[in-house]
Amino acid sequence: MLFGAANAQTADKTATIETQNLLRNLKKLLSKGIMFGHQDDLAYGVEWKYEPGRSDIKDVTGEYPAVYGWDLAGLEKGSKVNIDGVPFDKMREFIQQGYGRGGVITISWHLDHPLTGKNAWDTTHGAVTAVLPGGAANAIYTAWLDRVADFSLSLKGVKGELIPILFRPFHELSGNWFWWTKNTCSPEEFKQLWIYTFDYLRDIKKVHNFLYVYNTGGNFNSAEQFLERYPGEHYVDVISFDDYQSGDPAKDNRFVKELSFKLNILDSLATELHKIPALGETGYVAIPYPEWWTKVLWKAIADHRVSYVLLWRNHGMLDGKMHYYAPYKGQVSERDFRSFYKLEKVFFENKTRQQNLYDNP
Repeated sequence: MLFGAANAQTADKTATIETQNLLRNLKKLLSKGIMFGHQDDLAYGVEWKYEPGRSDIKDVTGEYPAVYGWDLAGLEKGSKVNIDGVPFDKMREFIQQGYGRGGVITISWHLDHPLTGKNAWDTTHGAVTAVLPGGAANAIYTAWLDRVADFSLSLKGVKGELIPILFRPFHELSGNWFWWTKNTCSPEEFKQLWIYTFDYLRDIKKVHNFLYVYNTGGNFNSAEQFLERYPGEHYVDVISFDDYQSGDPAKDNRFVKELSFKLNILDSLATELHKIPALGETGYVAIPYPEWWTKVLWKAIADHRVSYVLLWRNHGMLDGKMHYYAPYKGQVSERDFRSFYKLEKVFFENKTRQQNLYDNP
């Protein structure tokens, strides 16, 4: 039995009441079903952009996703638009809309390399220690955190309350493709980075509308590997990993077996650590398998407690080929996605809204 929702404590003990309520309600929801999420859902889709109220998910199912993912990359350097071209002013509006309908907001941050000024994928070593106190890039990093704080504290509901955010910094931390990942720093250095970031946002900037999401890649086979860089129970609310389909599921169901195996580990750890388990990112690019939703994704997650599953963005044409992870009208998996949508334990925004996630449970 999972720990009682009423006793759930946010890592930030001074979190807003709405943020505390969200944590408790997410714990309650674990016994009821799994929320479906989509990155950049309200901003654009396949062959459209910034059409008020539009969503590829809504076009197919008649309903919005329960969870909305966004990314802050670009904010740190003062850009008006994020890494995917979404203006931050529009992002704020989209976040307010999703929250206003009872949805959940999660934010990642592909922040630039603080020493070289290149993007997050620059794995030049030394950045993690450089941003810590006394490091060469500490002033740069705190200025970046100031901008994150300012934006986060501008996210308000109609009553003026701060909108709770599932904040997922330093994602896929066990990989080897970002400046903060496993190949660029020691476990202790990463933990220091996480704790310093947490303390600065909470104590210096007074950001109290964050639930903190620890997120690895899918490259772990044990609890010990998953927790190698875990900063500790006082600094994390949600534990998660990212895992994407590769290969042809019509010929090989390895993804189902491997994802289910990892979710077993996550489920056990969530119980042990009193944290919320989630699948931070997943998907199958261009979804060429018509029954991927019910025969692959649902088959992998159905028997596990997972708070939410976030599908990556629907960009459309990118580098000469179609790049999307959720169906749109006419896409080959559209019918199967509607079957997935109708499953009793799958929550889109209509079901999530009924749970009143921001009220006292």
